[in-house]
Order: sequence, then C-alpha cells, then structure tokens
Amino acid sequence: AGSFQDAGVIQCAYNLNFPLHAVPAGSAQCPAWSAFSVSSPAVVLETVKQAEDRADAVVVRLYEAHGSTVVAWLQTSLPVKEAMLCDLLEQPAARSCLPLEQRGLKLSFTPFRVLSVLLVLRQ
Repeated sequence: AGSFQDAGVIQCAYNLNFPLHAVPAGSAQCPAWSAFSVSSPAVVLETVKQAEDRADAVVVRLYEAHGSTVVAWLQTSLPVKEAMLCDLLEQPAARSCLPLEQRGLKLSFTPFRVLSVLLVLRQ
C-alpha cells in the first residue's frame, strides 16, 4: 500500500536478488557487528570495495533511490582517519574532504545522485 518508498520496494528487491547467505561458525558467542549504517531509507549503500591504488583505503558508493533531496549520515565502525568524496576513478574531487563527526559523515543527496567516498583507514 502507498508509494514504492513507503512500501520498502527497494529493500525488498535487494533482499530478493541478493539473499543473505548463512555460514556455519563455531560455537563461540560473538556480539552483533555492522561495518556501516546509513541514517536515511532513501539512501542505498551499494558498494564497499578496496581502493584500487591504496592499500590503506576503501571506497563506498551510495545513491539516493527515492527521487528526493536528503541529508544522510554514514556511520562506520572502521577506524577512519580521513574521508573524501571521489569520482568513479577514485580520484579525490576538489574541496572533497569530509569532516569526521560524532554522528559519522554527513552526505547531501539530490534525486538519484551517486556519491563515491574514499575512506582512508588508520593502520
């Protein structure tokens, strides 16, 4: 019922096309852990990958999926030293440094915009 945004169509489509695979593990208890979270349901974290030319960095790609203008917070449990916007070739954009805040990284999206973020990790 309602719009595709209200019905959660995008999340359901990802769940159908990319199902979670359970892997048997030992009997030791481990706490729940998540490497990333995004504050807005309109923003999809599509890709997390090793940076092509930097062993100490990862690239995350996100896009706005609801056709809206939104500010979202990207949080990570990784030890990020520096964050910057980059292009699809992973080259930092001009004035691309993002401040690391308590809530994470503040990202602004226009409708259907794709953002790539280079995260340099502490060693």
